[in-house]
Amino acid sequence: MKIAFIFRALLYSLPFHSLLLLAQHQLSKTSVVHIGLIYPLSSNGRLAAEYSNPFSMHGLIGVSGAETGVALAGVGLNIRGNARGLQLSGVYNQTGGHVQGTQLTGVVNTAHSAKALQLAGVTNVVSQEFTGVQLAGVVNVAGKTDGLQLAGLGNTSRGSSQVTQISGVFNRSNQANNQIGGLVNVAKKVRGIQLAGLINIADTSDYPIALLNFVKSGEKSFSLSTDEILNTLLTFRSGGRVLYGILGLGYHLQTTSLLALEGGLGAHLMDTPAFRLNLEVASLTLTDFKNREYYRYALRLLPTFKLQDRWEIFAGPSLNQVHFKNENGPDLHGLPLWEKVTSRQTYGLYLGLTGGVQFKL
Repeated sequence: MKIAFIFRALLYSLPFHSLLLLAQHQLSKTSVVHIGLIYPLSSNGRLAAEYSNPFSMHGLIGVSGAETGVALAGVGLNIRGNARGLQLSGVYNQTGGHVQGTQLTGVVNTAHSAKALQLAGVTNVVSQEFTGVQLAGVVNVAGKTDGLQLAGLGNTSRGSSQVTQISGVFNRSNQANNQIGGLVNVAKKVRGIQLAGLINIADTSDYPIALLNFVKSGEKSFSLSTDEILNTLLTFRSGGRVLYGILGLGYHLQTTSLLALEGGLGAHLMDTPAFRLNLEVASLTLTDFKNREYYRYALRLLPTFKLQDRWEIFAGPSLNQVHFKNENGPDLHGLPLWEKVTSRQTYGLYLGLTGGVQFKL
C-alpha cells in the first residue's frame, strides 16, 4: 500500500495541465543533454516538454517533448511526443506518440503506437498499432499487432492482427497467427495453432488443441462407444476442420465401481461426403478414487461412415500402452504384443478395438 501511495503521489505531483498546454505547440528546441531530478528541477526547467533530447537522465521523474537516443529515470519517464532509442526506468515509461526502439521498466510501459521491444514487470499498453515484441510479467495490451506477445497472465490484441500470443492463462485477439494459452484462447480467426489447457473459442480455427473447442466453422458431437474390455464412454468431440479435442466419461462395465475418464486429441485424416478417417491419441483412467487404478494411452485409427447428415458409426483398431494394479482384474487389456507381470502390477503394449455411434450437433 505504501508503494502504491508513493507512486500515485509522484504521478499527481506532475503538472499535467501545463504539459497539455505545451502539447499544442510544435517542438522548437533541442538540447544535447537533459539532466534532472524531478520536473521541473532539470537542465531544461519548466520548458522541458518543448525539448527533444538525444540523452536524458533523471534521478526520479523526467519530462520531455521527444527522445532520440537514450532516456533514463529512477522512477519514470513522461515523453510527450515520439521516442527513439532506449527508454529505461524503474517504474514506468509513458510516451504520448510513437515509440521506435526499446522500452524497459519495472512496472508499466505505455505508448500511442510502437515499433519496439517492450519489457515490463507488470504490463505493456499500446493504444494503437504495435509491431515488435511485448514481454510482461502480467498483461500485454495492444491495438493492431504484428509480432509476439508473451505474458505471465494474459495478452489482448485488438484489430486485424498478425500476432503470436503466449501466456500462462488467457489470450484474446481479433485475428492471430498462433495462440498458446495455459487455460483459454479467444479469437475470431486463427491461421495456425490454437493451443490451450482447457478451452479454445474462435470463429475459424483449423488446428485447435484443447479438451474443449468451440469453433463456429468447426463441429461438435457426442458419441457412445465401447472397446475390447468394455470401457463404455459418452464422449464429447469438438474442434475445427482438421484437429479436435476429446473428453469422455463412463464406466468399465465389467466392474461398474470403476469410473472411466478420457481426454485426448484427434485429427481428420480424410473427409468425404460418405466417409472419414480419424486418427486419435487419448489417455484413459479407470479409478474408484481409492486404491484401484488403471492407465491406458491409446493410438487409434477410426474409419467412420456417415449414415445421415448428423449420424455416424465408427470402428477401428488401437495400439495401447497399459499399466494397472492386478487387484483390478486379470483381463483389463487386449491382445498382448509385449507385457510384464509382477506380483502387484501389469504393464505392456496391447492391440485393441474401439467402436461406437456418433451424433453431430
